[in-house]
Amino acid sequence: MRAMVLDEGAGRLELRDMPLPEPGPAEIRVKVRACGVCRTDLHIVDGELQPPSWPVIPGHEVIGEVDAAGEGVIAFEPGDAVGLAWLAGACGECDYCSRGEENLCRRAVFTGFSRPGGYAEYVTARADYAYLLQGDRDPVARAPLMCAGLIGYRTWRKAGRARRLGLYGFGAAAHILAQLLVAEGCEVYAFTRPGDSAGQDFARGLGVVWAGGSDQKPPVILDAALIFAPVGALVPAALEVVRPGGSVVCGGIHMSDIPAFPYRLLWEERRIVSVANLTREDGREFLERVSSVPVSTVTRAYPLEEANAALNDLREGRIKGAAVLSIH
Repeated sequence: MRAMVLDEGAGRLELRDMPLPEPGPAEIRVKVRACGVCRTDLHIVDGELQPPSWPVIPGHEVIGEVDAAGEGVIAFEPGDAVGLAWLAGACGECDYCSRGEENLCRRAVFTGFSRPGGYAEYVTARADYAYLLQGDRDPVARAPLMCAGLIGYRTWRKAGRARRLGLYGFGAAAHILAQLLVAEGCEVYAFTRPGDSAGQDFARGLGVVWAGGSDQKPPVILDAALIFAPVGALVPAALEVVRPGGSVVCGGIHMSDIPAFPYRLLWEERRIVSVANLTREDGREFLERVSSVPVSTVTRAYPLEEANAALNDLREGRIKGAAVLSIH
């Protein structure tokens, strides 16, 4: 099979012919139709996140079809449409897993990081961590839901009962979440890179009530701010526009250092919360919600062999919505 492979310190992916992976017991093999290009993949390629072993095949927003099943798999049959997300497995035995916090399991494994991912024609996965998908939606349109959509959903849930929300970094995650929030009757305020008028117009077109640069303040005080841009300086900026008792939720796996800020910004029971990975319950809840809410994804498709170009466009902020590799 063809796969885009990253070697340690290479800084870019290389197209290679790899052996066809065989599913082990309780695993499925997926013929990949599309794989979203996530900022986490960019952090891996740029050396900001270090996988446990090399080489690595990135990609964790996988949409495909079951091609083969290992011993003991009864929930899937060949031809079933499936999605794979970042969390690829947890131990099921530790204190975190027993509390329903499998996303924090110390022995968790992750698609495209600690096991091969979807920048390839085929990938294997634990069957109990795959999502059976209904309907015949375009795989390219569906791929961003498997991480951008899921992590946006968990980030929102961490904000509590917020109805007036600011989204910092209006990319893949925010453009999906904004549509869900509008459908839920929330007021959404979008923050883009300063001067990005096209991005602000894009956000307004999705129903937000206000859009501006991250160096601006919204016209109202917010219940919560959700940060998807990997910029630590946005944390104190967001605290300044969040009400007493409100939350600033950091939705990324990596962020630049948060600068020092005066305690008065945190006082009055404001909270700073981070999001780590996701749980299968998050995935099931989110996919059920978007099956009944008209959420669409704005995508730019690339062939598998142009994964480096997709990552560079993401790095340079040239993507409106989400970049996706279209593989079959």
